[in-house]
Amino acid sequence: MSKTAVRTDNAPSAMGPYSQGVIANGFLFASGQLPLDPATGKIPQGPVAHRARLCLMNLQSIALAAGTGMDRAVKITVFLTDISQFKAVNEVYESFFPEPFPARSAVQVAALPLGADIEIEGVFQI
Repeated sequence: MSKTAVRTDNAPSAMGPYSQGVIANGFLFASGQLPLDPATGKIPQGPVAHRARLCLMNLQSIALAAGTGMDRAVKITVFLTDISQFKAVNEVYESFFPEPFPARSAVQVAALPLGADIEIEGVFQI
C-alpha cells in the first residue's frame, strides 16, 4: 500500500510525530483537529460553537489540500470533554456537510491535548 502525507499551512501544524492527513487507497484520513487558530496557534475563548467551527475549518483546509472536500466526507468523529455541548456543536456541524451526511460518532472523553474541549477528525473520499 502506498500512502502520501498531506500538509497545509491553512491548518495547525502537527504537534508531534504524525501527519495532518494521509492519503491511502483513495481516501484521506485526516488527523483530529483541535480548535487552534492556524495564524496564532491559540485556542479561542467563547462558546463551544466557535471552537467547533474552527475545528471544522481546519479539517476542511486539510481536505482541500488533499484535493477533496467536505462533500466527500464519509466518516467524522467528534470528541468532546462535555457531551452536553453536543447540540451546539451539531448546529455548526450541519452547515459544513451537505446531504447525504457522512457517518459520524460523537464521544465524551476525559481530556484532550492542550486543554481543548473539542477535537474533530475525518475520513474523506479522494
